[in-house]
Amino acid sequence: MSSSDLQSNTQISDEVGTYLVRLARKTIYDYFKYNTNFTIPDCKDKVLYQKLGAFVTIETYPEKNLRGCIGYPLPYKELIEAIKDNALNAAFEDPRFQPLQKEELLKIVFEVSVLSKPEEIKYSNPNELVSAINIGKDGLIVRYKHFSGLLLPQVAVEEKLNAEEFLSLTCEKAFLPHDAWKYHNLTWHKFSGTIFAEEKPEGKVIRKKLVN
Repeated sequence: MSSSDLQSNTQISDEVGTYLVRLARKTIYDYFKYNTNFTIPDCKDKVLYQKLGAFVTIETYPEKNLRGCIGYPLPYKELIEAIKDNALNAAFEDPRFQPLQKEELLKIVFEVSVLSKPEEIKYSNPNELVSAINIGKDGLIVRYKHFSGLLLPQVAVEEKLNAEEFLSLTCEKAFLPHDAWKYHNLTWHKFSGTIFAEEKPEGKVIRKKLVN
């Protein structure tokens, strides 16, 4: 498996995806020492020990409201460690939410996003920036001075955003004016994600397809 394959996430198999989502839930179960027969599948795939960016998202079930989402946009750690770290971070360290409680464990679903290496978007005007974004494929990172914000690819699809709206929301995530992308020389990166999620608590893990 080449490094380019890993960075594009073309080799993240369903087996690996299922393992990662199960691992995220098991990490939280272990934190609470939850008495359950829940197990994670055995997986020896080498990609688990490659350094890759990854996010863990927790949503309420069945409402699918966000309950926590934190990750590493860059390949800081081996994938298996990044998932364990960010399962805990999403559950207990997301400043937008109160720490997860044990009673919520069967009322939430876990989602894992394995990211490609971010690539800078080169553009000379706002129209070129808009044209460079593929909704359903690209996640965005914006940086301006000490401000930064990131949105995963699935956000644009789930919120039914076009490219301009996606840019605006990413600016807001960075605490910038929503239209800052039109008037300031911001630094933008885009990345892709391979996404796996539980259909229901402790349920089947599926690969999420953002576009048909």
